[in-house]
Amino acid sequence: MDWNLQSAEELATSLRTGEVTSVELTDAAIARIERDDKTINAICVPDFDRARAAAQRADQARARGEDRPLLGIPVTVKESYNIAGLPTTWGMPQHANYVPTEDAVQVSRLEAAGAVMLGKTNVPLGLQDIQSFNEIYGTTNNPWDHTRTPGGSSGGSAAALACGFGALSIGSDIGGSLRTPAHFCGLYAHKPTLGLAANRGMVAPPASALPVDLDLAVVGPMARTARDLTLLLDVMAGPDPLTHGMAYDLTLRPARHERLSDFRVLVLDEHPLIATGSAVRAGVNRVADALVDGGARVERHSPLLPDLTEAAALYMQLLFSGAVASFPVEAYEQLRTRAAGLSTDDRSLVATRLRGMVLTHRDWREANNGRELHRHGWRQLFAEFDAVVCPITPTPAFPHDHHPDLLARRIDIDGVEYPYLDQLVWAGLATMPGLPATAIPTGRSAEGLPVGVQLVGPMFEDRTPLRLAELLEQKIGGFRAPFRE
Repeated sequence: MDWNLQSAEELATSLRTGEVTSVELTDAAIARIERDDKTINAICVPDFDRARAAAQRADQARARGEDRPLLGIPVTVKESYNIAGLPTTWGMPQHANYVPTEDAVQVSRLEAAGAVMLGKTNVPLGLQDIQSFNEIYGTTNNPWDHTRTPGGSSGGSAAALACGFGALSIGSDIGGSLRTPAHFCGLYAHKPTLGLAANRGMVAPPASALPVDLDLAVVGPMARTARDLTLLLDVMAGPDPLTHGMAYDLTLRPARHERLSDFRVLVLDEHPLIATGSAVRAGVNRVADALVDGGARVERHSPLLPDLTEAAALYMQLLFSGAVASFPVEAYEQLRTRAAGLSTDDRSLVATRLRGMVLTHRDWREANNGRELHRHGWRQLFAEFDAVVCPITPTPAFPHDHHPDLLARRIDIDGVEYPYLDQLVWAGLATMPGLPATAIPTGRSAEGLPVGVQLVGPMFEDRTPLRLAELLEQKIGGFRAPFRE
């Protein structure tokens, strides 16, 4: 049996029955990495010696009668999380030798749950790209087509899962950094509700690991099945004990429905600011057809949907004001000069991003007020619907593009070029208001590339899109390996 492509849930069952040991699973995963990762380059910081020791401890614990959610299951961790004794660089050459002495809170939760951590997965420079390459660790390739990106910034985690390098991985998401790699690699990922999972220790070096309330970013799970997402989210969920106390009890609301026929779903496949590629539109329609066939109530339009153009503008303002907040003064002044030269009539996303980079606090407050109005709009929509199905990006995985200026890059959508960063608008739909969103695979494009969609749900009702993901997996299928043994 190929243990490397089993779900975490299946591995847990086999471990409990004694069919396999954690040491055997860990050795199999390491052998797969040593065999295949030379061409994929997903595992940038292997930690095999400590993994084997953790596997032995897991087997000993099970022999004593212990059982924990992830006991003995091999997993990977995004490079951006602090793991004591391993480098945390965020792909930044000036921090290539930075080694934290304390684990991130989510790494501690994985360890407490009994997971065996195989190592860390590759990321883009500063986590600020839709690809995963940097000067320290090089380029991670998409397992389906090595000339294409696996996505970013959790691209190493997605590539690792697709290749069978561990059963689960943890990543982060602000611009689709969990959802886009899942879409590009044919996997499942979940962007939790903003603030649901503590993020301390998922911080750029050499900053101190503090319990910060982030404005847009979240940490979350990635897996090969929908049920595994829930398994890992239950380990990750909960606030930071430094700010809420060890006894804090977090209970997410149960899923609104258990049967597909009870769901009320709004399906979107068009955005006013960017085209939807034919492969992605087909993926959205496959999900819509499955929902209708399963008896769900499906609508294509609703007056309750917050304005998508305004939502994209607010997202770009909030995202890019934070992204450049720590830029050197000289670089910031150059951006101010460029923004001042924009025509007042220029309402393009390119102009919105540039203006967002130099927002005053007064302007940020206005954008934040706009966000609260949108949150209220989403609350009203989710009184009538249970989930929204929409694209994650407009295309499947695109060819590697290492042009140093992201603003100069272009994305090809069915033969028409758009500014590279415009593709973020679909990811921002859930990120800006802080909504949970589950990425699911929907099949493959005509070129054989994976295609996914996201299921956006109500705030702090993460189990609703997660349950819908499970039901759709049963209906249309899920992850398929990019190779045959």
